[in-house]
Amino acid sequence: MPSEMHDFIQQLPKAELHVHLEGTLEPEHIFSLAARNDIELEYKTPAEVVAAYDFHDLPSFLKIYYAAMDVLRTENDFYELALHYFRRAAAQNVVYVEPFFDPQAHTSRGVAFDTVINGIQRAQLEAAEKLGVQSNLIMCFLRDMSAESAAEHLAMAKPHLDKIIGVGLDSDEKDNPPAKFAAVFAEARQLGLKLTMHCDVNQKDILGHIRECLDLIEVDRIDHGVNALEDDALCTEIARRGLGLTVCPVSNRFVVQDLTSKEIRAMLDKGMKATINSDDPAYFRAYMNENLQALVDDADFTKEELKTLTRNAFEVSWASDEQKASFISRLDQVH
Repeated sequence: MPSEMHDFIQQLPKAELHVHLEGTLEPEHIFSLAARNDIELEYKTPAEVVAAYDFHDLPSFLKIYYAAMDVLRTENDFYELALHYFRRAAAQNVVYVEPFFDPQAHTSRGVAFDTVINGIQRAQLEAAEKLGVQSNLIMCFLRDMSAESAAEHLAMAKPHLDKIIGVGLDSDEKDNPPAKFAAVFAEARQLGLKLTMHCDVNQKDILGHIRECLDLIEVDRIDHGVNALEDDALCTEIARRGLGLTVCPVSNRFVVQDLTSKEIRAMLDKGMKATINSDDPAYFRAYMNENLQALVDDADFTKEELKTLTRNAFEVSWASDEQKASFISRLDQVH
């Protein structure tokens, strides 16, 4: 049965809606970029980098995460970063992706916005042509930076709106509620962009954050969102709106020491559009297939449950209706 489920997961055409491109920076790539850009690293080998991945909550993870991306300097660096991820995605039969990128984490280091987004787009075009992986890019704002900085980066993005499908909100949630960014998200909406925000697991004031996402920001999707299960009214409203919830099981196991398997199943039982994603797979050592396999290993998720989670991802994605129909048709052929 384990081998059969492994093969079944591989055969599923999949969509990934919650993956941070900076979080796909593998240790070996960190070293090659550091050498190319003449950057001295704190660690001597990729194995030492992995050994340093000692995080147990969101802040401890973010400290390591932001330090590592300093090796990303040139357009070619960002092209390589994204293409390496797309190759891994293609190998796991991921056919559609809506990846995040964090421009403020790069412009604050002196890397130009254009350098970042042009490198990523080159990889997107190549992945579509050569790997069969379609993608639409989401620009995230860092919530522990100011709303003014978010607005400045939205302005930087205006010449590149053809390269971006939506905006998101990530990083440290403590004392940084969605309301802080209401104005910039309203402007993004006026520009025709889709809206999503992180509501990570067990964060301070998390239920209030989810309510603000629904009632103030009027998001099109919620990233993570597991704590909505603590409030029946929130669950009912999320289900009524058909909002996607981009859950990241292996990431949750690092941040809250639990895959949240029971919670994911509870979402499905309530008719909520839960989806499965890898979040920062280079750091959590698990891409899409490993996340799905973890649910099987931890909670005996069935083939039908995995297909429902996968179908949800296609349905709540921001792909075109034609793309969705094609992806779901391919999914329906897997048994």
